[in-house]
Amino acid sequence: MKLIAVSVAWIAGIYLGSLVFLPIYATLSALVLLAVMAFLCRRRAVLLWSALCLVAVLGGIACYQWRVNEPTLPERGFAEIQAEVERDPELDGGKATLRLTAHKIKGDSGWEDTSGKLLVHTYEYSTEYSTYSQGDLVRVAGELEPLSGIGSQDYRDYLERSGFSATMSSPQVESMESGWIGSARSRLSDSLARALPEPENSVAQALAVGIRSHIPDKDEEAQGTFSEDSLYDSFRRSGTSHLLAVSGLHVAILGMAVLSAAAWVFGRQRPTYLIIALLAVWLYALLTGMRPPAFRAAIMFSLFLAALWVGRPRSAVPSLVLAAAIMTGVAPLLLWDVSFQLSVTAVAGVMVLGPSLVGTWEAASPVRGWMGRGFHHAGQVMMLSLAATIAVYPLIVYYFGSIPLVGASATFCALPALPPAIVTALITAVLGLFAPTLATATGCVAWLFLRYLIEVVQSFAALPFASHDVGQASGAVVWGCYAVLIAFVSRRRWRPVVAGLGRWVGAGLARAPGILHHPPKKWVMVSIGVAAVLVWLAVLSMPDNNLEVRFLDVGQGDSVLVRTPSGVQVLVDGGPDQDSVCLELGESLPFHDRDLDLVILTHPDSDHVGGLVEVLRRYEVGRVLEAGVDSSNTAYQEWLSLVDQKGIERTMAVAGQRIDLGDGVTMQVLHPPEELMKDTESDVNNNSVVIRLLWKEVSFLLTGDIYEEAEWDILYRGHVLDTTVLKVAHHGSATSSCTHFVAAADPQAAVICVGADNTFGHPDDETLARLGGIPVYRTDEDGTITFTTDGERLWVETER
Repeated sequence: MKLIAVSVAWIAGIYLGSLVFLPIYATLSALVLLAVMAFLCRRRAVLLWSALCLVAVLGGIACYQWRVNEPTLPERGFAEIQAEVERDPELDGGKATLRLTAHKIKGDSGWEDTSGKLLVHTYEYSTEYSTYSQGDLVRVAGELEPLSGIGSQDYRDYLERSGFSATMSSPQVESMESGWIGSARSRLSDSLARALPEPENSVAQALAVGIRSHIPDKDEEAQGTFSEDSLYDSFRRSGTSHLLAVSGLHVAILGMAVLSAAAWVFGRQRPTYLIIALLAVWLYALLTGMRPPAFRAAIMFSLFLAALWVGRPRSAVPSLVLAAAIMTGVAPLLLWDVSFQLSVTAVAGVMVLGPSLVGTWEAASPVRGWMGRGFHHAGQVMMLSLAATIAVYPLIVYYFGSIPLVGASATFCALPALPPAIVTALITAVLGLFAPTLATATGCVAWLFLRYLIEVVQSFAALPFASHDVGQASGAVVWGCYAVLIAFVSRRRWRPVVAGLGRWVGAGLARAPGILHHPPKKWVMVSIGVAAVLVWLAVLSMPDNNLEVRFLDVGQGDSVLVRTPSGVQVLVDGGPDQDSVCLELGESLPFHDRDLDLVILTHPDSDHVGGLVEVLRRYEVGRVLEAGVDSSNTAYQEWLSLVDQKGIERTMAVAGQRIDLGDGVTMQVLHPPEELMKDTESDVNNNSVVIRLLWKEVSFLLTGDIYEEAEWDILYRGHVLDTTVLKVAHHGSATSSCTHFVAAADPQAAVICVGADNTFGHPDDETLARLGGIPVYRTDEDGTITFTTDGERLWVETER
């Protein structure tokens, strides 16, 4: 209790430091006076600890005033700044956001010291931003703008509390120094991306290296990138978003796994196993970005290891409060951080409320056999999850105005897959650095657990009662809830009620194991079961005897995936950004398949080549086909660099080429001509690769972004255009799909690849009218559109 009192006093001092100002000399004088008093009263325990608590309060006030300074960074005007990347870039649709901590600013007399944080946005595709990591030093130059330009008041308030003083849009960014931690995280992230498809890869990156920016979010959905509730929104609605944030649970899983393995190898007689576990935990915390939950968990696990070392009894609550005090001492502004408050409160709930709930479960749940023990332990996990959920509910209502009603149940169902998912994801990431083949094998195992986790979360999020909006609560209501909760836990007369309820529920559930037969106890049977599931999933995902053409929903851009009866896979364009196309490929291809036989780039605009850059990084590509149109587009230059770096065969598309895909499936190149078109309204678009995919009686005409000028050129050259399905050129723009071209194609159905609520007004009403009365499918309304044919009949399936 003494340690708790001093730690709480320190945290109270941090809070008071934000409200009052004490001159530094007055604070130091008071600290010296109190220290003398504590020494003189050392035989009076109460006075001694009271004096120490006062010292802690004044120390907290001094710490806040010393560590938190008013930012000196200007709010307006052109500036050149040296800064440190505070956290990994937030990527969204090819755009990026960087959070920087400014150190120096260039003035008239050279570089001068400055303080404050800077929010940097880029609104154009840039692969450069994705290469920066937390801890890197960069130099930025651009126009500073005040936070008042940000539309959301709540977001402005959050930025100001976090120390931000200005924003900068699309500046020049130059790397000065890369830290080894950022480099290691980047390499592990790339390793996972090569071994796992989406969305399993993005979840694995969150669990293994703490990178959550690639998980599909609802903001992307609003821009038309995704057609259904995003994955991150599913985690929020189901109350399981804490599973993505590296916290005490994740650190404990890794720490205990390493501790057990090290004890088995080195024995418990020497401290070696403790040192190895300590290093592993802090390395994991560093690689995951040293975010507040991971930092707190690493401190607490270190205290746990220290207790093992000295052989002294340990108390979890003092460790938690001490860890919180240390963290606020290092970064006082954490006290107002929502994730920090939720993390500490959840752990406190587990420590304070958890033992009572677990105790009632143990008393009510008899242990009978192997299944009984498993069910008994599962119930303990459920009770701890329920304790954490109850503890954080008041804060969730205060900050978000909603309650995830299925949080405890969803967490209970998802937790069995979390430890193997974390361990296998880490193993896959490390193996991918030097043994990609082994990483692919372990990645299949990781995929199974990650897939289960995602399915559980999405299933609970889909329930109509998953989350309930209750409106914003006041601070008084929150404090009142916690007062009631503390009274409930502390009063003994309530415990029989809880115990009776637990016995009633436990007695009913305890009968469940008796219904089932006792399965084999050997771990080898578990391994065989996992292998069997993976084999069957691989068999079921093998190609059938049909041709499948998928028009992927990648927002305002084009991407088409072709799978032939013989298993040949062709990707035509990749949309505007890496996340959307990789997510669609992950859902369209078998989990173990990382190969694309042919990638076709119709033309080098960002909405077609943007996603292909990441495709080249993650997938094994046999060869690429493109028009060879010169472009200074950043994404296209990165595409060329990767093609050359990976030694991929590169072919220029010319009208008249014929590509045999096996089993009678062919691709005929209709455009561009051998001599590229010049002096048109848009040479880049008019030289798009146009392809006619043909199998028996069914064909698809993929037209890129050609304008009417290119359409007339194709007509003059006498190419056969008759087609079953027409991919409408240039997202349904008025500049394309002239009457004669549509008449020559004579399609039975049309597809328009277009983003929802795009600023271009696509598709144009006149273009839709020229298509006549045929069925028109649109990715903004129908999501991903899949055509399947046996060469004679055609089936269509839409995502929505």
